[in-house]
Amino acid sequence: MSHHIKELQVLSLPPPSSSSSSSSRPPSFLSLSLCLQAAMRPTLPALLFFAFASLFLFAFFSLHLSRTTQLIQHFPIAIDNINYAIFHDPQLPSTHRALHVSSIIINHSAISTVSILFPAWELLLLVSPHTPISAADDTYVCLFQNNDTSPVRFSKTLPFSNRTTLTCPMPKRVKHLRPFYQPVLARSEEKDARAPGLGSPELIRWNFLVYESFSTENDVVVFVKGLNHRQGVNRPPSEFRCVFGDGDKNSVKTAVTSSTQEVFRCQHPNLTELEDTFYYNEQQQQQERRRQDVTKFKISLEIVDGLVVVPSVAYYTRPRPRTRLTTTQTTSSKPDPDHDVCACTMVYNVAKFLREWVIYHSKIGVDHFILYDNDSDDNLESVVLGLQQEGYNITTLFWVWPKTQEAGFSHSAIYAKHLCKWVLYIDVDEFVFAPYSWAHSPQPSKHIIKSLLPKHNNRKNNNNNVAVGQVSIKCNDFGPSNLKTHPAEGVTQGYTCRRRFGQRHKSMVLLDAVDYSLLNMIHHFEMKKGYRSRKLSMEEGVVNHYKYQVWPEFQTKFRRRVSAYVVDWTQELNPKSKDRTPGLGFEPVEPKGWADMFCEVRDERLKMLTQRWFGSPTSNNGGYRMLWQT
Repeated sequence: MSHHIKELQVLSLPPPSSSSSSSSRPPSFLSLSLCLQAAMRPTLPALLFFAFASLFLFAFFSLHLSRTTQLIQHFPIAIDNINYAIFHDPQLPSTHRALHVSSIIINHSAISTVSILFPAWELLLLVSPHTPISAADDTYVCLFQNNDTSPVRFSKTLPFSNRTTLTCPMPKRVKHLRPFYQPVLARSEEKDARAPGLGSPELIRWNFLVYESFSTENDVVVFVKGLNHRQGVNRPPSEFRCVFGDGDKNSVKTAVTSSTQEVFRCQHPNLTELEDTFYYNEQQQQQERRRQDVTKFKISLEIVDGLVVVPSVAYYTRPRPRTRLTTTQTTSSKPDPDHDVCACTMVYNVAKFLREWVIYHSKIGVDHFILYDNDSDDNLESVVLGLQQEGYNITTLFWVWPKTQEAGFSHSAIYAKHLCKWVLYIDVDEFVFAPYSWAHSPQPSKHIIKSLLPKHNNRKNNNNNVAVGQVSIKCNDFGPSNLKTHPAEGVTQGYTCRRRFGQRHKSMVLLDAVDYSLLNMIHHFEMKKGYRSRKLSMEEGVVNHYKYQVWPEFQTKFRRRVSAYVVDWTQELNPKSKDRTPGLGFEPVEPKGWADMFCEVRDERLKMLTQRWFGSPTSNNGGYRMLWQT
């Protein structure tokens, strides 16, 4: 025992004081030698210590391995084809399926999700088709990496990839964590020990993402965030390639032919080569095709310099076959569109305004309405269904992507080409009006909107060989008109006071005249060679824009700006922009005197016209009940 005490005393000698001479210090190699001798001496206590430590480490790693195996069974992890562990896709063969950690086990079936971080700390979750999940089940929550949860709201299904969408807010405490892991979609009673952790995929950021695609007969249009950052400044197409498949060995790549804003166009892949990449035997291929009408593959964009593949939630589909030609058509011609005039807009929570807008424009000659629904959570669907049952022709496309109005309109220019010859691009708070030619009409006509279009539009008949491909219509901006609540009779009846001069214009566009790039500035499109725009005078045609409505409506509208290049109105950026509201600061607080603002000219021309066309007199002080009132 005394021998061991002496060794410990030697090992625990205090360091020499700074006043000691160098000759009195023990050499460093001597201290090291003493330490090694003490450590390596085969004493009984040392042997017992190492044996105990070995058993402890073995038990620890065995337990860790067991827990890891259980977690993998619940949350299998693999790398996704393109977007780096995004989700498990049941449409691909098992050899190419990417298993995703954001899964829970319900009836032994994994529910897989892809999570995207949207602006304002909102998460969008995409669920693969054919998964056992129901909007009627309200027990789901988003479970985050620190075990915080947030409620899930079921939304609609993406029309082009058939994926169910859900949203949930990011909890306050999670915002301070780094990195952000994709949350787990869990039932509230099954959330214990299921939170994502190290090794889970990170959240996909909305500002760098391939989010949609559309196949035309001749090429593929891909919609991408984060590559062309500034309006009017676009990177050349040669910097990119379209990638069909997993972006590595199992992929087919084609050249990009156009790069403008968020819209990229590229060549179709060789379908035989693409299918051979994924399907290894005929039986498996037949099983996959029976499960879906059109074979779909992941599509993304590769940045050539650096070989970076942009994360993607978009899918490639085969182009639709050409419509069978009639006996009067040749193989070089194409079928005429179904409708002469359509109206297209992007909407968010406009259910209370929609009837008035649809009924008015239908009666003056709009044949078909195309609504890009930007994730409305009011009763928009029921209002649309009611209008459809009354005979109005309306198509609603769920377009969940925020701040993508330009991209949505570019999408519409190709989506609607077989439906519409001309498209009127206006918002639900905007009404086309021809003051001079319509003022004295006793009834609306299904043909009067065509009076705003060129009468002879054959380029061969024009001396300059240029046809009108776009009609530009100036706007009058109306204010709250001293109202405090939404007018029950409609915006055309309630808002009658406007600014003296408008700042914007809207357009009617010939889809055949739209440039290959699909470039638009919301209000108008770039024309292809051989077409031009024509501007109407304020007497020929005007758009009554009921822009500055009562404060609750205005606040809702400007909470969610949809243009890609317009900053959030609550941010102190670009204060002189025309999209800024005069007198409005950067806080969602009603300015003093809002009800009387923007009232420079009293204008009741459309109010009187719509009373004559659509109103029924009531006994209430000479009032009218309008056709769109329910």
